[in-house]
Amino acid sequence: MPYDVIGIGNAVVDVISHADDSFLDQMGIEKGIMQLIERERGELLYAAMTDRVQAPGGSVANSLAGIGALGLSTAFIGKVKNDALGRFYAEALEASGTAFPNAPMDVDLPTTRSMIFVTPDGERSMNTYLGAGADISSKDVPDIFADGGLLFLEGYLFDKDDGKTAFSEAAAKMKTAGGRSAITISDPFCAERHRDDFQRLIAEDMDIAIGNAAEWLTLYETDDLDRAVGMAADACEVVACTRSGEDVWVRSGDTRVSAPVTKVPVVDATGAGDQFAAGFLYGLACGRDLEVAARMGVVCAREVIGHIGPRPQADIADLFRSEGLL
Repeated sequence: MPYDVIGIGNAVVDVISHADDSFLDQMGIEKGIMQLIERERGELLYAAMTDRVQAPGGSVANSLAGIGALGLSTAFIGKVKNDALGRFYAEALEASGTAFPNAPMDVDLPTTRSMIFVTPDGERSMNTYLGAGADISSKDVPDIFADGGLLFLEGYLFDKDDGKTAFSEAAAKMKTAGGRSAITISDPFCAERHRDDFQRLIAEDMDIAIGNAAEWLTLYETDDLDRAVGMAADACEVVACTRSGEDVWVRSGDTRVSAPVTKVPVVDATGAGDQFAAGFLYGLACGRDLEVAARMGVVCAREVIGHIGPRPQADIADLFRSEGLL
């Protein structure tokens, strides 16, 4: 079947638990960022979790869930082991309405998992074990691009060279099919580790690029956010910058738009960026202008920070209608 939006990224089982700052200090967890961990530390942190909530995750997969909830057809290209977590991931993704064309595989590494600790201020600290999901490569990219559409990539997958080959393969197939490609930078540390690759990818292969202020500043090595976003816009057709509760900036050539953000209590910031991307890409995929697409992204992000978990719980279309966006 044709897909409106196809994502490729690390298939991660999210395991979410509450914690306070003293617990983070005790366990040596750096607050508010994603840290890569080894298998033994992953088992230690999992055992220390008090109230686990398990869900299929991964940045792009979370965005696809939001896009699918709005009525577009979605597929996620990821890699999981044929183990309990891998089977859970594939079944849960399909049940949520996102196709998962790669069946769980008999591979050596366990399914990727991320232990996410949510503090009372809503900040999330992610500790990710890169298992089977990070080993996705060009040979794992199926032929599902014939109808074009929109391809969405996540920066986290750049932590292994095989992931870069998967990106290139998918972007080339989507370009041949006449579709567009988008990327989310994912994390300032990703931007720092892979600066040259990201800059090249955004300039040569991407039509849309999404990042937050810290990511854009890091990627272009400047303290001037307007300059950083401008450098990105010089290289890429559409650039979006979220700014931690401040208005969202979107640039396309000489066009600048700003989407206002209304501050609300934060229950869990997990998935805020993922759901901004969901609303923004949904708007672009449906032919909305940049301002409407950005406002859709803001509505999706606002909804998800109001509850535990990285995926929407409310009827987003109703929220769009209440804001005059549909």
